Amino acid sequence: MRLAFYISTLILFSGKAQQLPQYTQWAYHQFSNNPAHAGIKKCVDIHTLYRSQWVGFEGAPRSGFLSVSIPLNSRRKNYLSARHGTGFKFETDQIGAFSTNRINFAYAGHFNFNKHNRLSLGLYGGIVQASYDASQTITADPDPTVSNQASFASPDASFGAWYNAEKYFLGLVLDNLISFRWPEIGSNSRNRMHAMINAGYQFGLNEKISLMPLIMMRYAPRGPLSFDLNLQVDYDNFIGIGVGYRNSDALISFISMKIRDQFSIVYSFDYTLSDIQLGAKNTHEISLRFTTCKSEQNRSISCPLFE
Repeated sequence: MRLAFYISTLILFSGKAQQLPQYTQWAYHQFSNNPAHAGIKKCVDIHTLYRSQWVGFEGAPRSGFLSVSIPLNSRRKNYLSARHGTGFKFETDQIGAFSTNRINFAYAGHFNFNKHNRLSLGLYGGIVQASYDASQTITADPDPTVSNQASFASPDASFGAWYNAEKYFLGLVLDNLISFRWPEIGSNSRNRMHAMINAGYQFGLNEKISLMPLIMMRYAPRGPLSFDLNLQVDYDNFIGIGVGYRNSDALISFISMKIRDQFSIVYSFDYTLSDIQLGAKNTHEISLRFTTCKSEQNRSISCPLFE
């Protein structure tokens, strides 16, 4: 099983599959995906998340991040004058013998056309460090191809766009804008640009309950199109539950809860549907959030995506 997993990992780094970590809780952590969310709110937002994928599968992916979003020049004289935001994200991802660490700083401009309609554009810029630990690899016979240590660093950049009205949003992200090769791993090994589109709409069922369908689509060159379909229910901006589906991969469930208004916690569970379930069926994510924002008392239904 271990050998089969490393073969699949080598295929991943050869550019034939998703090269970036994916998160079930993407809707709760938009800034971790999209630099256009830097400083989009009028307060500091801190998020952290840990993901353990395919629990029980030796060498399975483990990912996580810490992000901080900070508004700049939050006051504007009129709607069309821009607000600005900044922030940073540290992300780590480990798959078997491979590990990747990224630190990126973000800048975004936010342009309101009226009270509710807003276009945001942002950039991530930073460094990605990738390494391969040969001691984690076991082969039936000695193989010089997988017996050497390898590590390097490269510039990293992403572009993001975001548009939201009072009840819906649309997002676009282009990751890995700076392509790099890793000849120590293989002659065809390279990091390639990935694209992501997401969207959501909020329905207010009554004064306390809202319903939100969401979709995210990911595209990686030489890899299949991946998409998530989620449905979330929020009660009084205090507790939320949801279910989802990732094509050919997993059924998803999650629950979120606010703690003392400015803290929140989210837990999600993926039940694997692909052939990997023969070795591991479960994936877990847990995240924490702290914000200096305080809920508006005159809003019975609110959505942090649109504030």
